[in-house]
Amino acid sequence: MAEPAEVPLAFRLFMEIGIIEQLARNRLERALPDGLKVSQFTVLSHLVRLGGAWSPARLASAFQVTKGAMTNTLQRLEKRGLVEIQANPRDGRGKLVTITGAGREMRLRCVASVGPYLVDLSGEITDKEMHSTLPVLEKIRIYLDSHRS
Repeated sequence: MAEPAEVPLAFRLFMEIGIIEQLARNRLERALPDGLKVSQFTVLSHLVRLGGAWSPARLASAFQVTKGAMTNTLQRLEKRGLVEIQANPRDGRGKLVTITGAGREMRLRCVASVGPYLVDLSGEITDKEMHSTLPVLEKIRIYLDSHRS
């Protein structure tokens, strides 16, 4: 059933993004190795991409999740040896999270495991279409990120 014309364009856009996110998350989670969850993979990717040591609170803020949810994710990653959690040397009460060599390797395995799905998608959507869509999505992300509450 088609959307009525009076539905705002921005609403339709966000509905599509939400549906895409749900479908992509489901497919990604089925492809990830060793029962890794999407939340765990995204933390590993974040740590690889930005490097350095991050406090759990800063990670929770970056991912827009509760501190409790981030603590749970980090504990699961630490148990698997994928991150290291140490006391913050500048603040004995705080913690700092860094990725381990095993965490970097796991992230590479994850990226490789998703590869076949991306090849399938590239057969349906051209590089030109992806290149033209990406700047709009980046602009939306930057806007939303700068207007967090």
